Amino acid sequence: MNAPKPILISGAGLASLLVARSLHRSGIPFLVFERDASIIFRAQGYRLRLSAQGLDAIEAVLGPTGFQKFYDACGKTGGAGFAAIDPLTGETLGADVPSVSNEPLTSRDGKVVGISRGDMRQQFMEGLEDKVRWNHHVSGYESTSAGVRLLFADGSRSEEGSMIIGGEGVKSEVARQLSDGAIKVYDLGSRGIHGQAPTTAFKGLGEGVFRLADDTTQPNGGKVFLMTNVRASDMNNPDIHFGWTMGGSPGVIKAPNDNFTITGPPAARIAKSLTSHWHERVKPLFDNMVESEAAFWKITCSSPTGVPEWPNDPRVTLVGDAVHAMTPAGGNGANTAVQDSALLGRLLAEAWKRGDGDSWAGVTKAYEDEMRVYASAAVKQSYNQATGLFGASIDPETTATVNEYVAPN
Repeated sequence: MNAPKPILISGAGLASLLVARSLHRSGIPFLVFERDASIIFRAQGYRLRLSAQGLDAIEAVLGPTGFQKFYDACGKTGGAGFAAIDPLTGETLGADVPSVSNEPLTSRDGKVVGISRGDMRQQFMEGLEDKVRWNHHVSGYESTSAGVRLLFADGSRSEEGSMIIGGEGVKSEVARQLSDGAIKVYDLGSRGIHGQAPTTAFKGLGEGVFRLADDTTQPNGGKVFLMTNVRASDMNNPDIHFGWTMGGSPGVIKAPNDNFTITGPPAARIAKSLTSHWHERVKPLFDNMVESEAAFWKITCSSPTGVPEWPNDPRVTLVGDAVHAMTPAGGNGANTAVQDSALLGRLLAEAWKRGDGDSWAGVTKAYEDEMRVYASAAVKQSYNQATGLFGASIDPETTATVNEYVAPN
């Protein structure tokens, strides 16, 4: 008998690696293709808050032993919701203040559970290293008589696979081709900066998840907001840095030459400039930041009308930001992405047990029908929260996209 063809996974982000983990546990052959040179190639971004649904999805994939190791690696913070701090006065604002969100954050054991993106990727990839092909920039795919192949930017092709899972983020070439441009990701114009500082810089805040907003002293009536998570259990550990993420309304945060791939001191200088007049209670977060770890980021979002329809392909489907990009508001993106991985992994495992591991009959259709429901709701929620938090909005006629599709000749 011929060996079964592998499932080809495009991208080594969170959703891709977790679905790879699911395939590994089920004994289904797969290969992951990633454009970066290694897992530490790029800045890993802000700490991710995991919802109850996100944790349940990860647990379903990793199983009891694997999940316990993952959960032990997560940070846990007390407190049910955001606490707001006035950055100009240093005052902690009460829950009766209209600008303070009562959004529940706890997800398990009465704690706010979070983990850095880099640590999460390492956890998901552990034991799968030999299945990841680095330095492979996916530019599209092609169908064969009995399968599919990934196409790479250097003109080469992958081996033949039985299915392609596109998970390479908001600029996914697999998503563009599969949906014929129906999946649109909009640039909301807002920009942000990620930063880190030693735990001692956060002692003035105390334990909790904090949100700061300055909409009275920024140029041109702009707004700057900041979120951070302070875990009491790590407060006295000198080997740990806490992170924060800053966002600004359109035009407030500008990277040099509009190059948002720049990291380090240029981003740190802008963060310090925007907060130079803030209260001494919060200034240490910026005065003591690890400048080399500072990084810019863009706020993007899929269409708030929801995940669009496209003709189903039984051998090609999408997970994570490739199909439903979200703003950071509400922490929906990563949690929805891991739900994709758990659902698709389960459906593939069921088909494999039935002996349908060559054609995968009905799997992508069943997955996409269910994914569109919960992912569309998550995108809408994320977009609505972003409009209130930093004034973002999408006008399909005028808002720029970051994944413009050009049909092949």
